[in-house]
Amino acid sequence: MVGHYHSLMDQITVGGETFSISRAVRDDVASLVELLSDDFLGSTRETTDIDAYLTAFDDIDADPNQFLAVIRDAHDKLCGTFQLTLIPGLSRGGTKRLQIEAVRLDSSTRGKGLGSAMFTWAHEWGRSRGATFAQLTTDKKRNDAHRFYDSLGYAATHQGYKLVL
Repeated sequence: MVGHYHSLMDQITVGGETFSISRAVRDDVASLVELLSDDFLGSTRETTDIDAYLTAFDDIDADPNQFLAVIRDAHDKLCGTFQLTLIPGLSRGGTKRLQIEAVRLDSSTRGKGLGSAMFTWAHEWGRSRGATFAQLTTDKKRNDAHRFYDSLGYAATHQGYKLVL
């Protein structure tokens, strides 16, 4: 099943520009870490230990319920990412959830509608695999992200908690 995802590549057009969305490969990891590090929170959370990221990538890539996406511009530059997770559950009548995490866009692509197009694509990916609703978490300090998620129709319906293990 994992092999199927490797061949998946879709194109989206935003403002006359074409972008591709595909499953990340191991060679993308360094660029993904760079993208995750390039913001006010990521710069303090991410590390330079590429081996830890490669191990995490291998775990993600081996799991058929995971889709680590890379978005590339027309010049093949990696400019965005998000991780999709399908979560089967018993609650809500046995519903399957689509968890969307680690959403990042290169600063040069923000404000052009690419984020909205990415989410439209992600929602369809989840629906086509049986998910009946999407959920995400976002840091309380990410006010711009909150406005963006609100504009997509997401509602802050739950209080989230984390515990470092």
